[in-house]
Order: sequence, then C-alpha cells, then structure tokens
Amino acid sequence: MAAAPKPRPKYYDLNLAHLPPPGLVSIIHRASGALLFFPILPALLYALHVTLGSEQGFARWHEFFDHPLVKLVLLGVIWLYAHHFFAGIRYLLLDLHIGIGKEPSRTSALAVLVLGVVATLAIGWRLW
Repeated sequence: MAAAPKPRPKYYDLNLAHLPPPGLVSIIHRASGALLFFPILPALLYALHVTLGSEQGFARWHEFFDHPLVKLVLLGVIWLYAHHFFAGIRYLLLDLHIGIGKEPSRTSALAVLVLGVVATLAIGWRLW
C-alpha cells in the first residue's frame, strides 16, 4: 500500500527579504515595468501635451514640479526607470549567456540594485 501523501504547508512566507538578489531584481523589474507603462506614461504624455500647448500650461507644470513632495515622488519614478533600465541591460546580457552562473548572476543583480540607487541620487542631486 502507498504511503499517505505529506500534508501541504499551510503558511507560505512571501516576504521579499528572504529572496536572493536575482529574484528581488526580477520582481522589481516586472513591477517597475508595469508602473512605468500604465500610470506614469499617460501622465507624462499629458504633462508634455499641456506644457507644449501654451506658456500658461508650461508655467503651471513648472510650478507643480517645484513642490518638494512632487520632487520626492519624481525621485521614486526616476529610481523605477533607472532600475528597469539597468535590469533590462542585465537581462539582455543573460540572454546572450553572459554571466549566467550563480555567482556572476548574484553579482550583476547587486550591481543593478546599486546602480539604480546611484543613478537616482545623481539625478536627484541635480534635480534639487
């Protein structure tokens, strides 16, 4: 007679803190791509349309982007873009079978995380 199947676990730990760096980069890359495409791209296109439409529209958006809270949100958007950009380059290299091993993959994932923050800080320093 066959042994009884093992009971399935009742609790799944979905905490992102336990993921290795390549897994974390992958999840953030997907989320940043979705966020950059759906809510942010239409908003940026609308802002571009209004700013190119008249001087008053440009002045209104210029004043809007001068607020510190808006600049902070803009830093978040810049980080999303920077992370998505560097992770995209990493995935293109992985598609070419460059850095596919465990250690090079972990190193490139950490590099993506660091470069995203460094690029955001550099642009943020220039923004303020």
